[in-house]
Amino acid sequence: MSRQVRARVEVVRESASATTLELFFDLVFVFALTQVTAFMAEDLTGRGLLRGALILAVVWWCWVGYSWLSNVVKADEGVARLAMFVAMLAMFVIALTIPEAFDDAPGGLSGPTVFAIGYLVLRTVHVVLFLMVSGSDGALRRQVLRFTPTMIGGTVLLLIAGQTSGTTQTLLWVAAVAADYGGTAVIGARGWRLNSAKHFAERHGLIIIVALGESIVAIGVGVAQLPITWPIIVAAALGLSVSASLWWFYFDTAALLAERALSRARGQHRVAMARAAFTYTHLPMVVGVVLLALGLKKVLEYAGEKGHRLADPLYGLPLWAAYGGVAMFLLGQVAFAWRCYRGLKVQRLVLAGVLVAIVPLVAGLPALASLGVLAALLIALNVFESVRFAEARSEIRHAEHDDPELLHVDHSADQT
Repeated sequence: MSRQVRARVEVVRESASATTLELFFDLVFVFALTQVTAFMAEDLTGRGLLRGALILAVVWWCWVGYSWLSNVVKADEGVARLAMFVAMLAMFVIALTIPEAFDDAPGGLSGPTVFAIGYLVLRTVHVVLFLMVSGSDGALRRQVLRFTPTMIGGTVLLLIAGQTSGTTQTLLWVAAVAADYGGTAVIGARGWRLNSAKHFAERHGLIIIVALGESIVAIGVGVAQLPITWPIIVAAALGLSVSASLWWFYFDTAALLAERALSRARGQHRVAMARAAFTYTHLPMVVGVVLLALGLKKVLEYAGEKGHRLADPLYGLPLWAAYGGVAMFLLGQVAFAWRCYRGLKVQRLVLAGVLVAIVPLVAGLPALASLGVLAALLIALNVFESVRFAEARSEIRHAEHDDPELLHVDHSADQT
């Protein structure tokens, strides 16, 4: 039996990197992020943002499952390639159905039901392929079997939610997300396999790039049909600088050190680190970027005077989305760094608190000015860190991968 499995799949090695098929899969995830942003923009209420976050949590869990699977078996070889294409189709259907995930549109199929069925197909393919891959690895097989009830529970709750409405429907979605995330946490890390730290870190870095790309798309979509003006150019430049600052926070040193820490870890310690630092703490970063994209989309509408005047303030939920989204990204990134290599980024914690605290103060400013304040604060922190920790930063970025002093160097750079 194990010989048959090996003939149909190819095991991932430590030196593996992301395949083009995985990047193709990520393009569908990009579309899902775009749909979530549009979903929130159509219902700019607390309920709309909560429901958008729940949809994103479900979509993220779909992507996460395949990031683990493709770290065990090569995604573009043998039966895994066919499974990935089926999963892509299911993900695409889920993304298409996001506008109707809660409220079914007149005519056609039931949107909430199609969403839940798409989720079921995607998760079923994931579990079945994992069982095939496990072969004679009894510990992995047992862990996949323990994991299966969480998938079933989440899907059943989504199907039931599709037959309800209002608060009951939202609570059932919360329960579905809790079943998936909580169930996976309860069964523990023992038994899972993480064959390549490089591949796993690269996949999550690429998905951060994908999410940041969505914030760039939001800038363009906000004024796509408007004549170009100086306010639009200024707003676009400020929005791009905010996205670039988030890129800097993640990729300048943190992503490098996290990959190296994951590479050093072995066995279940590596699996536990990957689950906590990548599977869980990357979700608030992705949610934060989507919220930022929502805020940027609204700012560009103000800059283009699309139903607003240039002097109008950006207030209420769009403002909270922009500032709160960046704060959420920073908090997720701090947790990520701490879990991987015990780097305590105090200055980023402080900035996250400041961003939330000053929202009422910037609420009276013109939308363009409030975006300028956000961009200035992020740029200021990046400049401060680059100057204050210049020597340590240079060592981190240019040291050899196996330098035993790397993590110690980062401790001195991140502790303030």
